[in-house]
Amino acid sequence: MSTTTEERVTRGESAYGAGRSIVGFLVPILIAFVMLLVIWVVFLNAFPQVGPRVGKTPADVWEYLFTGSRSAEARSSVFGNLRITLRDAGVGFVVGMGGALIIAAVFVLFRSVEQTFMPVAMLLRSVPLVALTPIIVLIFGRGIVGVTAMVAIVVFFPALVMIMVGLRQAPRQAQDLIAAYGGNSWTAMRMVAVPSALPSVFAAARISVPGALIGALIGEWLGSGRGLGSSMIKSIPKYQYNELWSSIVVITVVSIVLYAVVGVFEKIALARFGPNAGKT
Repeated sequence: MSTTTEERVTRGESAYGAGRSIVGFLVPILIAFVMLLVIWVVFLNAFPQVGPRVGKTPADVWEYLFTGSRSAEARSSVFGNLRITLRDAGVGFVVGMGGALIIAAVFVLFRSVEQTFMPVAMLLRSVPLVALTPIIVLIFGRGIVGVTAMVAIVVFFPALVMIMVGLRQAPRQAQDLIAAYGGNSWTAMRMVAVPSALPSVFAAARISVPGALIGALIGEWLGSGRGLGSSMIKSIPKYQYNELWSSIVVITVVSIVLYAVVGVFEKIALARFGPNAGKT
């Protein structure tokens, strides 16, 4: 009976610790969001030469999307393009993160493979994505496959480095224990290295979410011709600055929200499975 009570107390403490950690993570994000709004207004006031025709205020964006006479049409256009961008970014994010996890595990297990291919990967990473876009479009086409390739490239390289660092920080004693009981290197990777690398995996995911959206916007602008990346570029020569600013605001808010969602999942997962699981 006492064991059951202790388990409940431990779970309660763990949940409380996770909740407190989540609040501590979200509060700075909310503060940063408010600061963005303040900087936006201050910028427009500091540079009056931008003019109300080009520079739109938060009130202008709100009216365009929600209270104006053509708000329904505006929302349909902006959020319709947003769905395409989120689809492109989501598929590329999954491909990039999955590839980074697999390649990082292979590099950690086989140093010779890392020494052979890591310099090539870093060389490719140094090439601007805009310069690679024509080649990517030529190989994969202008559809979702081409955009997915561009997003995956943006996500893959930073995630690869961070996950490799996390995998190499696995406790040596635990890996030796696996080997003592007859486990191979893959078993040690699965049972020790991957769980211990969860903080690095989630950190890579948080960083990669905004990067995936940026990659999708670039891919849509230079490749597919669909989504917010394309619509924002097309709105400039048409002088549709309300749509341009509204699209920028929407993608920024979505990026912040997705970053926060990944962070919340990170806190919950680490509270349960991380190295300090069960501790407040």
